[in-house]
This record gives sequence, structure tokens and C-alpha cells, in this order.
Amino acid sequence: MAKSLLIVESPAKARTLQKYLGKDFDVRASVGHIRDLPKKELGVDLEDNFRPKYVTIEGKTRTIQDLKKAAARIQDVYLGPDPDREGEAIAWHIAEILNGGKHNFHRVLFYELTPKAIKEALAKPVPLNRPRYEAQQARRILDRLVGYQISPLLWDKVKRGLSAGRVQSVALRLICEREREILAFVSQEYWSLTAHLKAAQPPPFQAKLIKYKGKKLELATGQQTQQVVAALTGANYTVAQVDQKERQKKPLPPFITSTMQQEASRKLRFGAQRTMRLAQKLYEGVDLGAEGPVGLITYMRTDSTRVASVAINAVRDYIQQMYGPEYLPAKANVYKSRKTAQEAHEAIRPTDVNRTPEAVKPFLEPDELKLYELIWKRFVASQMEPARLLVTTADINANDYTFRATGTVVKFPGFTILYEETPDTAAEDGDVKLPPLQTGELLQLLKLEPKQHFTQPPPRYTEATLIKELEKLGIGRPSTYATILTVIQDRLYVIKVKGGFKPTELGLMINDLLVASFPNIMDVGFTANLEERLDTIAAGEVSWQEVLRDFYGSFAEELQTAKGAMPSMKGKGLPTGHTCPECGNELIIKWGKNGEFLGCANYPDCRYTTNFSRNDQGDIVPEEKTETLAQEDLPEVTETCPKCGQTLVAKRGRFGTFLACPGYPKCRYTRSLQAEETPDTGVPCPEPGCDGTIRPRRSRRGVFYGCSNYPQCTFTLNYQPVAKPCPQCHYPLLISKETKKQGKILACPQKACDYTETLPEDTGAA
Repeated sequence: MAKSLLIVESPAKARTLQKYLGKDFDVRASVGHIRDLPKKELGVDLEDNFRPKYVTIEGKTRTIQDLKKAAARIQDVYLGPDPDREGEAIAWHIAEILNGGKHNFHRVLFYELTPKAIKEALAKPVPLNRPRYEAQQARRILDRLVGYQISPLLWDKVKRGLSAGRVQSVALRLICEREREILAFVSQEYWSLTAHLKAAQPPPFQAKLIKYKGKKLELATGQQTQQVVAALTGANYTVAQVDQKERQKKPLPPFITSTMQQEASRKLRFGAQRTMRLAQKLYEGVDLGAEGPVGLITYMRTDSTRVASVAINAVRDYIQQMYGPEYLPAKANVYKSRKTAQEAHEAIRPTDVNRTPEAVKPFLEPDELKLYELIWKRFVASQMEPARLLVTTADINANDYTFRATGTVVKFPGFTILYEETPDTAAEDGDVKLPPLQTGELLQLLKLEPKQHFTQPPPRYTEATLIKELEKLGIGRPSTYATILTVIQDRLYVIKVKGGFKPTELGLMINDLLVASFPNIMDVGFTANLEERLDTIAAGEVSWQEVLRDFYGSFAEELQTAKGAMPSMKGKGLPTGHTCPECGNELIIKWGKNGEFLGCANYPDCRYTTNFSRNDQGDIVPEEKTETLAQEDLPEVTETCPKCGQTLVAKRGRFGTFLACPGYPKCRYTRSLQAEETPDTGVPCPEPGCDGTIRPRRSRRGVFYGCSNYPQCTFTLNYQPVAKPCPQCHYPLLISKETKKQGKILACPQKACDYTETLPEDTGAA
């Protein structure tokens, strides 16, 4: 019989540990959490000091039975879930379900899965950490209070299936506010002037205009730039000053969770979720053939840059041997962690620096190898000498103007021989080579190059930059970043486009509703402060109930106010100002299972839908559902567009033919030909100031009636108009229709007027 039972989270981790521990331990896996708050109810007793109601997670009954069976008649149970708050909660829940037996529980923290680290962790177990568990419990309850009480409100006000989250909603706000900055941005023109010059020795080089009469010069227009070019005609270009300075470029610290996710996004194009999944596998163990399963990296959820001294010594030996003493600093490089970092953790590093990417390549999948190589190189580079750069700056005078040339020469590559943070983004002047220049030297002008530029709006958040911003603001923790990004995409609040995250119309609307109704929940500072208070729970400085009480007082008030004050958007959609091409009603933004689309506000009477996009100004652009007529069917078109003067072209739409401007999308003029093919009713359009007449048109649902001045006038009717004023409300026309009870009648089309009159059978009006 096994002497002791060791329970961890993951089957892969269990296999790695079992290989090292042999028959002395029975190693089992809980496969993540075994207990949680119930799915179909709040699960938090608000009247009993926020007491949580934990239930067995669906599908985990068999796992619990197996763990109880394995623990029977075993005294020492070692609890080895991951060394973070989630892992602590799992350890506590396992201890609680096994508490019926007489067990000695030992908490073991595996920061890396190597023989030495495993032996040390088992030799020095620690007590279960109640403050850390309570910090996780407080976070779980906070998230449940927000999610389970705001989400139903969104179902009631917007549509079912929506959700709100304590942290995800703040991330959504950041994305929405950035998008509105982009849409509000007004690009400004500016110009640069570059002198292409030649010195006594090669190579030719470039210098940019920076000053006029010693003061900074900014070129705003092409005319101003040409005036400068003219003023420089015949000028002598003389080297006024040459400065050379040596600059150091220091290596970056080894990865923490956020920086690993950011760099994997930039360099490898891996999403945060994918990065964490790969890192988990590298941590839990990879089968290295004869060596068996081995954990290749340390624990991947960390915010500490601390590195164990044994690992420092090993990497310094490796650098000395492989790169030489000139690449090894006299003392180990030490990096500061953020003040809230859990210093018990290490940075993310290889468990053995001698397991190079080349050595483990045969045993890893391509993506696993890419991430391992990134982690390995970053760690080794972090303990190397800085790069030494010689930066040369030359000022060149021409009349009253000053140009500047800057070049950088690498004197010693240092850590950059192995690793660069952003190799795909070279510095603007980093690769410029300057010839030897002497003060007073006369240069030859090869040409002046004026160039027009436009200021650019702030970029959209990418996964990398959003994680960086969340970390900077203190929103979320290492274990939550990937989940935050996943949830806001799964809910269709944001989508990934070229350039980063773009909020959908649904996301923008949800954000606006939440910001208006829950100012605290959506406040960045409030959320960051709450994260800090969770840290104080983990440190044992405050009780978890106190933090929840402080939070829930203001939240409950906001929730109650929102139930009455939040406007209902259910079934309404968002107005767009665009007209339905079938019936003339407004097109509105709606949401379906596959995302957002435009639909007619007159649904279900009109079922027109189409996709849409937004232009650079943020205006909605409906998707065109048209095709050009076959050449032989084209009517002769000589008419020009009244807006831009181009010759119109004939097209066939889904519901008839029309003339359109070929300058689309800059010019959107269209005019129906279908109306010209059907007889005019002769009834004047009732819209004030319109001189059109009502004509029949055809849609996929049949005939309707619209103004001949469409699209300038969007008046429509579903029934044939009759040129007779309503005797009751004096509306200028009536409509003819047939009902089951009354037969053929004339009726007023105004909804507020109920006037009708019966028509004789032979009237012919219908």
C-alpha cells in the first residue's frame, strides 16, 4: 500500500510527479476544481454575512469518490494544486470533502517539476493558507454578485444571453473609449523635409529639417514647405556640430505572466489563452523519451521577476561557457517586481538552462517549441551584459535652417546577440550609417525631399497592449488576463480586426448602459482598489466579509436604481439613419446568433436584412445587395449624377432596377427605375415641401407605394393611395384595402385616426 497520497490538479502533472516519486506515493488528479457556487442560483446568502453555498461541480462526483477511496486508511495526504489562490481553494475543498477520515493534510507548493524541486517541496510542506483561500473566495463571490445580478438586468433590458463581469466590463470600457477616441480623431496635415547629402567619404546619408534660426520648426502645409525649399536654393550645407555618445541598452527581466502573453502576441501571434495553454503543458511535463516526463518551465502564473539563486548560478555558468566572459556581468542582474507581486513565486524560466530549445526540439510540438524558445532566450538574455551603442548626431546648417542626422553603431551586442524584445520594429534611425563627419565640413546636396504626412489616431488595443494596460492600471491578476480577453469576444462585445480589438455595436451599447447605471463597477480606479483589497485579504490584514460588505452597500443601491432607470432596448435595436430599400422604414442594428446586422424597423411586416460595416468616420455603411444588369439588358443611360456629375449606370437590385453613381462609396446617389416602369397613381406625396407623387414599387413581399422623389423623400404606404382627404383628421389622402369583416374600404393611414368608409363592390378603387 502507498505510504502517502498526493493530490494535484492536472493528470499531466500527476504523471510527471508519479514518475519521480514511484511507489512511495499514490498521485491522483482532481482535474481542476471539484466544488463551486451553483450554476442556476446566486449561491451567496446575503442575509448571513455572504456565506457561500458550495456544490459538487457537475461530472465531478466520480472524481470525489475516487479520491475518497484512494485516501481510505491513508494518514498523510499531500495537497499539491497550483501555488496560487485558485490552487489554494482547490486544496481547501479537497481537504473538506476528505475530512470524514482521520488525515494529516500537508500543503505542498510545486514551483517547478524537477526532481530537486519536488523533493524540497515534499520535505517542507506548509499549512493550508486560509487568508489566500479566503481571498480567492472573496473574488469568486464578488464576481458572482456582479455577474448574477447585472446579467439578468441586461436580459430584461436588451436580450437574453448577455453577461456583465466585474473585470471584463472594465476591459470592455477601455476598448470602447479607445474606439471613440479613434472616431473623434481629426487628422492633421504636416510635412517633413529631408536633405540627401554626400560627405567627403561614403556613404551618402539623410538629414531632417528641425530648426529655423535656432528655434524648432514645424511644417504644416505643402505651400510652407515649398517656401522653405525655395529659400534653400543655392544654400551651402555645412556640418555645424558632431556629437558622439555611448549609450547602453539593458536587457529586460525574465517573463512574468503578463509580459509572456504580450511578447507571445507580438512575436508569435499567439492569443493569451493559447499562450497559457502551451505554458501549462510545458510546466506540467513533457515526455523527453528516455528521461520521461519533465517540467520544462517554472510555474507560469506569476507577477514576480525573482529568480532562485541556483538558477542564477546555472545561467551565469552557461553564459560564461557558451558566449564568453565579455557577455557575463560582474554581478547577477537583479530586477524589481511590482509592489503587489507575490515574491514567493519566481519569474517564468526554464527549469534547466542546459535544456536548450535545440535539445528539446524533437519532443515538442511546433507551437510548444516556439514558446519554450521565447522563454529560454528571454531568461538567458536577462543575465547578460547590456548592449553598447555609439550614437552619432550631426547638425548641418544651410542658410538659417538646421538639419539633423542621427546614426547608431553597435559597439558591443551584449544580450542582443541572443534576444531582442521587438525585432520586427526597428528604431526609426537605428540602422542609419553615417560617414565620418568633421565640424565645418562642406557637404554636397544630392536632393531635397519634401513629404506630406498626416497625424494618426491612437491605435486600437491588441491583446498585448490591452494586457499591458490592464496590468498598468491594476485591473485583474496574472491568472485572469486570458479569461478576460476570451469572455468579451465570446459575448460578441468586441471582435478582432486588423489593428486590434474593435467593439461591436452591441458592445458599445452594453458599455454605455453599464457606465450610466453602475459608475463604481465600471470605474477603473474603483476596480483597481478592489484588487488591492483582495491582496490585503490574502495577506491576512482584513477579513473577506468586511471587503464584501464595503463593496455590496454601494453596489446594491446602484442595482436597485438601474432596475428602474436603465432604458429598455429590447426589440428596438439601434437607429442608423438609413432607409430600408424595400419599404422605406428605418434600418436598425439588431443582434443575432452570428453577430450584428441591419434589419428593418418594420419587422415582421418587412423582413429585409443586410450586413454592414463602418467607414473611417464611424458612419454605418450597409452592404450592397446588387448586381449590374447584363450588357444586353442595359437601358441606354446618358443621365449624369446630380451630385458629382459622373454618368450613371444601370443596376439590378433584388427588388428591381435602378440607376446608381459609379463613384460609390464616395457618392451614394441612386434612383429607382422600377418606379418608372409602373403607372403613377397621380396622388401627391403628403410630406410637407415634397413635390413628388406616389408610385407603386415592388419588393420581395409584393407591391408597396412610395414617393417618386426617393431617396430624397422616403414616404411609403403598404396600400394603394386614394386622392381624397380624411374627413375626420383632414390628412391629405386615404388608402384602399380589403378586410374580412368590412370588405373593401377606404381608411385613414394615420394610426391615431380610426376613420373608415365602406366601398361599393364595383368601385374599382381596390
